[in-house]
Amino acid sequence: MDIKTIKHIEKATQGNIRDSLKIAIVLVFFIVVCIIASVFGATQHIMLLAFATVIGAYMAMNIGANDVANNVGPAVGSNAITLLGAILIAAFFEAFGAIVAGADVVDTIKSGIIDPESVRDSQVFVALMLGALLSSAIWLHLATFLGAPVSTTHSLVGGVLGAGIVAGGMEVVKWMELAKIVSSWIISPVMGGLFAVIFLVVIKRTITYKENKNAAAKIVVPLLVFLMSWAFTLYLIIKGLKRIIPMHFSVACIVSLLIAAVIFFITRPLIVRKAQSLANTKEDIGTLFTIPLIFAAAMLSFAHGANDVSNAVGPLAAINQTLVSMSDQVLSNKAGVPFWILLIGGLGISIGLALYGPRLIRTVGNEITDLDKIRAFCVAMSAAITVLVASQLGLPVSSTHVTIGAIFGVGFLREYLKRRYYEMQQTIIQAHRGKDSVEVERFLEQFNKASIKRKGQILESLKRNEIEDNINFSKKEKKTLKKAYKNELVKRSAINRIIASWIITVPASALLGAFSYSAIMWIGFEL
Repeated sequence: MDIKTIKHIEKATQGNIRDSLKIAIVLVFFIVVCIIASVFGATQHIMLLAFATVIGAYMAMNIGANDVANNVGPAVGSNAITLLGAILIAAFFEAFGAIVAGADVVDTIKSGIIDPESVRDSQVFVALMLGALLSSAIWLHLATFLGAPVSTTHSLVGGVLGAGIVAGGMEVVKWMELAKIVSSWIISPVMGGLFAVIFLVVIKRTITYKENKNAAAKIVVPLLVFLMSWAFTLYLIIKGLKRIIPMHFSVACIVSLLIAAVIFFITRPLIVRKAQSLANTKEDIGTLFTIPLIFAAAMLSFAHGANDVSNAVGPLAAINQTLVSMSDQVLSNKAGVPFWILLIGGLGISIGLALYGPRLIRTVGNEITDLDKIRAFCVAMSAAITVLVASQLGLPVSSTHVTIGAIFGVGFLREYLKRRYYEMQQTIIQAHRGKDSVEVERFLEQFNKASIKRKGQILESLKRNEIEDNINFSKKEKKTLKKAYKNELVKRSAINRIIASWIITVPASALLGAFSYSAIMWIGFEL
């Protein structure tokens, strides 16, 4: 047996040990949640509640493994924070948000996708919730395995839809609500991409395209931090703390502006002092966005934990309430969430993130397009601004789709700018055809160092003077130019995989929900 074979065996053994350790941690977590449910949950049908609690914990783990990547992936991909640091920050703030600001009242018939009045039998209702929870968790698990970030809300909607149709027929479905969900597949990524592009263009024109980037950064970066502080404070108030500190939107805006102003006056001298010590390069200026990116990852994680934990604990809370009341006469579509259920949800999200989250974090941070700190900042800002705007306009959006759409947006903008830059270079080369190569290289170097405004003037000058008559490209050359850098900057395989997973999320989880509900009813249980 040669040394190479021994190394392969050792590597495989280490992988098996790591997988075994993960499975052991998961099993211990499931045992703990069963004990918690039996002590603090309904006193009747304890085994059924324990089973439902395990499924809820499994769902929470899959939310952590899949959905949390959107909050920290850009920061990791831009090297603003390490993978381990991101996991620790996100795990803490996800759990903190879920436990402290988690929903005290959640819609167990998620998004009103089916009519709760059509499911009045306790046994059918519990089976429906179990089926929906199990199916959405399985779909999230599969999507995570395939490396596709999907919406946990859409997964649960699909599970409720499939189980609801089997339980009550097609007439129980609220088709207009389902249409809103479908519309969010387009609205979310388009809005996310649009806002990310706007922020990136603004930063390029006000900082990175300037000859003196340091001086520009001293003025613009504090203003961006002010805007970010306002957006994330407002986002946190209306999305994460709305159940603890309820505020009207206008009041929340004023409070957010005051907090942002304080942060501006504190951070501005620090940013100016830091900028003075940096080289006049885009890469060095990008380091000014490191702390804002870490702050964004923490705030997005807190708000996500406070809101999306309901996808795991909402159905579980409904099952617990049904078992506590033992009444099959009136079933509410809302259920109070006890602290022990929020605790399980928060811990489940954190454990799922720590054990299985790195794969999706890498997908979001690295595999779609390269993200530097400035681009990652634009993605984070887009996530907050899009949710704020959409919530006020009453538009359905998915935070997952918004973030991925923002990454698509900055990637496609890079493609466009690179293609335009390539065309500019070709124009210069064509205009200097027949001249000394050293002279052409010198001219290109001066062109590269010029501001964006000066570059435009140079190109116009070349065209006006008609230095070269054949500047226009043939149709074949234009097609080649359009493809320049394209596959290098945005990976089409990742885009196709992600979009396909978005499209099939609701149908796939609905089929799983129908099957899960049928299987649960076939096994049978008595309330």
